[in-house]
Amino acid sequence: MGCSSCSSGADGLPKGCKNNGSCGTCGTGGKTTFDWLEGIALPAGASLFDVVEVRFKNNRKGFFRRKSKDTYYVGDVVSIDLNPSIDVGVVSLTGELVRTQMSIKKVRDDHEVKKILHKSTKEEIEIWQRARQREDETRLKSREIIKRLKINMKLTDVEFQGDEKKATFYYIAEERVDFRELVRELAATFNIRVDMRQIGARQEAARVGGIGSCGRELCCSTWLTDFRSVSTSSARYQQMALNPVKLAGQCGKLKCCLNFELDQYVEAVNDFPSPNTKIQVSKGKAVIFKMDIFKRVVYFLELGDKGGGPVPVPLDQAKQLIAKSDKGERIDSLSQFAIQELPDEVSKTYSNVVGQDDLTRFDVKKRKKSRSAGKKMGGHRNKRKDHRRGSPQPKSSK
Repeated sequence: MGCSSCSSGADGLPKGCKNNGSCGTCGTGGKTTFDWLEGIALPAGASLFDVVEVRFKNNRKGFFRRKSKDTYYVGDVVSIDLNPSIDVGVVSLTGELVRTQMSIKKVRDDHEVKKILHKSTKEEIEIWQRARQREDETRLKSREIIKRLKINMKLTDVEFQGDEKKATFYYIAEERVDFRELVRELAATFNIRVDMRQIGARQEAARVGGIGSCGRELCCSTWLTDFRSVSTSSARYQQMALNPVKLAGQCGKLKCCLNFELDQYVEAVNDFPSPNTKIQVSKGKAVIFKMDIFKRVVYFLELGDKGGGPVPVPLDQAKQLIAKSDKGERIDSLSQFAIQELPDEVSKTYSNVVGQDDLTRFDVKKRKKSRSAGKKMGGHRNKRKDHRRGSPQPKSSK
């Protein structure tokens, strides 16, 4: 949507996303709807749906009605009538799929849907881009005002409307906040109409964005729109350690992805026996130590065998043993039903020698001086010193 990082090319058009909805900086490529009806002609006598989907900052979307004579395509910059102000956005979806999206988001197709005025002119686009450039500076100054007024709230984001006459301030507060004085000061400082909107921690993470522990972009900022409650039982069913640091996302809440595979885990766990199940063995009782859902293995631990460890038993065999124990039959030993875990075979055809070579094997070694040469040199030096001092030289015997 024409973020500040998009520079202009030789033809005057912005580089980067070119306002076409695929920018990796301002997030216009997130939460897009694939138009699988694109290029398919309408049936005979059918008319194009008169409501289009328009995207604003941080993937905020809305549905607006077009005039019957106007035709819009994905990527068109349009002006929205908000009465009395005007906002500017980018068309993100047209056609019959808009009707489907409206039913998903429970938006009624009635007279309350606001209208699209026209395609934005060059002057309107310039005002819109100038307003977008003011948002960062406005957010920083607003935080200073909040700090000076000692208001217990956190300002997350600021979004200007396309006409630069109104701005929405998104904030987080744990308690009820009286911001009447703040609104008056913000309106006087920036000469705009102020709209304060409270959001939650998950909405803040969705607007700000980031990278999760999986190495990918946050789900809430790319495609997830339905924030469902997540409980610690989701982690228990998936046999995960209840470590709040690892289970929490950037919003400080439990990760939404804990619910993605929960149904499959619940179905698999229901096929296993209860963790409190006990069976009768020759040495006393055996309890379930742990369960491996992926390998479908149950690990039993015999309480009477102090030196023994967990015994892995296949799930089907474990069910039969539990059924026999319920009938009063005593099992001699669980080791006869244990899975023989074979050690991994070592490949003899390939040997990885990376890191075994010496890093200094190509260095040229310095030659050591021999002691005999040093002694000879030292002897000549001593003779020269004695000769300079005038000491008598020994006479040679004839």
